[in-house]
Amino acid sequence: MTIVTPVGMSRKREGRGKFITLEGGEGVGKTTNLPFIQDYLQHHNIPVVVTREPGGTRFAEKIRHLLLDAESEPLSEQAELLLMFAARAQHIRHIIEPALAHGNWVLCDRFTDATYAYQGGGRDMSFSTIEWLENLVQGPLKPDLTLLLDMPVETGMTRAKERGGEFDRFESEKISFFERVRQAYLMQAERYPERIKLIKANQPLIDVQAAIANAVQPLLM
Repeated sequence: MTIVTPVGMSRKREGRGKFITLEGGEGVGKTTNLPFIQDYLQHHNIPVVVTREPGGTRFAEKIRHLLLDAESEPLSEQAELLLMFAARAQHIRHIIEPALAHGNWVLCDRFTDATYAYQGGGRDMSFSTIEWLENLVQGPLKPDLTLLLDMPVETGMTRAKERGGEFDRFESEKISFFERVRQAYLMQAERYPERIKLIKANQPLIDVQAAIANAVQPLLM
């Protein structure tokens, strides 16, 4: 994935930018739809910074490598969670907040909802612990819109396998892990229906992208 850093931020726009996150389990089509969202925003003359989690900064990308390396020593659940938020703290400080303050919009491939899903749901960690870390690291920062791409786990895993290549540490988990991830994502959508828009990702791509455009459009007004 290409990380687009805040280029051209010398031209400050009026007002604070919007923060959009793209979420979902394995094989739901985030890689396909992230460029679509970027193009959609740029078509409306909105400068957008595209980034990802874990990662986004040079230091956070090193943490990403540690988290995804399937050959590294086993990580404890606590170590994994803390590394996620360590990367997020760097990401917010050096990429997300400067871009938003400058009037740019930020489009991020996964954010804290993924932590609730993968560490909270998948690893069965306490949601209250995640929430405490969220408040510590993010303060008042929340996405203005979260697009949650959803499909049955087996369908998504079949798609992921069709991509080819080696699976990382998360992708190598059992189906039961991803079922818990999906349920945690759906629970987040129920908790925050005004922010999280559920997109059925197992429909034709043209319909998926129409639903995405409909969800993003109110932010343009």
